[in-house]
Amino acid sequence: MYARCVDRDELSADAQPAITAGNGRTFAAFPAAVVVPIVNHRERLLLLESKRRRGCWEPVNGAVERGETLLAAALREVREEAGPEVRVRPLGVVHAETFSYDAHVERMISVVYVMRYEGGQVAPGDDMRGSHVRWAGLREIDADSLRLIPPLDQAWLRRRAIDSCRRWDADPPAVLQADIQGGRRR
Repeated sequence: MYARCVDRDELSADAQPAITAGNGRTFAAFPAAVVVPIVNHRERLLLLESKRRRGCWEPVNGAVERGETLLAAALREVREEAGPEVRVRPLGVVHAETFSYDAHVERMISVVYVMRYEGGQVAPGDDMRGSHVRWAGLREIDADSLRLIPPLDQAWLRRRAIDSCRRWDADPPAVLQADIQGGRRR
């Protein structure tokens, strides 16, 4: 089966782009991004000072590139933005939402993929090169009134990321599916 991307010209001006599978089933096509809260063993979040919004802090994040799985995109963004020496353990998705990115991207999917920091020097690169780095706990973020970019500006989501790490540390997850290669189950 092959998927065919429907060209925007084939759709009405306000319609969402779609992809049609070889069997005829149609799916909405959305741009996607990953937000990657990295939590250390002291329950502190890795934050980088935003290059686009000075005075604001953000976790590792970025666009999912063509052909990538969510996990591959999250790991690539960690290498690019936090540095190639940073070692993380992917824990899982804790939140997903759609939002309006701008006038040209009316709907975008954002997936929050929590990772546990396992070591290595944080050295911001790619579009975060030169950013200040800090580790901040939940109380510190609230007490210092740190300005965080969405969606980590929401206290409940920061707590969910930390709580998820606690749960995984206490009871590591069972493997629920076979290894995935190239986006397909083997």
